[in-house]
Amino acid sequence: MNREIENRIERLKKIEANDNPLFFILGPCVIENESHCLKIAEFLKTLSIKLKFNFIFKSSYDKANRTAIQNYRGIGLYQGLKILDKIRSQLEIPIITDVHDITQISDVAEVVDILQIPAFLSRQTDLLVAAGNTGKIIHVKKGQFLNPESMKQVVAKVKSTGNVNIWICERGYVFGYNNLIVDYRNFPIMKKIGSPIVFDATHSVQRPGGQGCSSGGDRNFVSNLAVAAVAQSIAGIFMEVHDEPEKALCDGPNSIRLSQLEDLLKYLIDLDSWIKSRKIPNVN
Repeated sequence: MNREIENRIERLKKIEANDNPLFFILGPCVIENESHCLKIAEFLKTLSIKLKFNFIFKSSYDKANRTAIQNYRGIGLYQGLKILDKIRSQLEIPIITDVHDITQISDVAEVVDILQIPAFLSRQTDLLVAAGNTGKIIHVKKGQFLNPESMKQVVAKVKSTGNVNIWICERGYVFGYNNLIVDYRNFPIMKKIGSPIVFDATHSVQRPGGQGCSSGGDRNFVSNLAVAAVAQSIAGIFMEVHDEPEKALCDGPNSIRLSQLEDLLKYLIDLDSWIKSRKIPNVN
């Protein structure tokens, strides 16, 4: 393994709580092609150096839960992993991607640094245990159907393998049809589980199935939700980004434009530093 990546991963594994400087998981929803993915990764790495934040690149080789059968799912497992491996080695940055089935885990774990469990699969015991057995950092998205207390048992499934490198991700709760809502009481509740908390700021503004054959979204709310989440003193922020969201092959309506990203990240980094220099008053 490249020494620079090793150092970055060791720093990420040392994030055992929510009091370290905020890290960011950023990238396009899905791998559209190699050149596009590499271009975005290069942009994001340059920005991470400029603003001095820990950066993990994300993109999916397959989106197995698209709304409609005709929707673009991705480039496929083997071609996708080849692209992610190239980005990882050339740019020396950690990589995270989704796994949807236990048969994918060994191949994916050979390439990426963090395995992501999609929200719809957050209670799948065999998948959680197989992911935990890799020893990688496991990023579990809380299902849209789960209360925050339920994540204690999700984490316990991964920990049963001896793997304690687990991050919990809040991404909104089902609120009627085609809508999600973020309950900010979830953050202090999930902190008691003892794992670092990540907020998925872009999927939280999705409107699942809201466009009939695909999901809609309200990207104009992303910054407000992200600010409120950072104020909870959390470990990380997850956001999907794209150079041209209107042309994105997946999740364009809730993706952040690359041209607007720097100002938002600056604000969140400054806010995080201020919040973590103070203690939230206890009013029990």
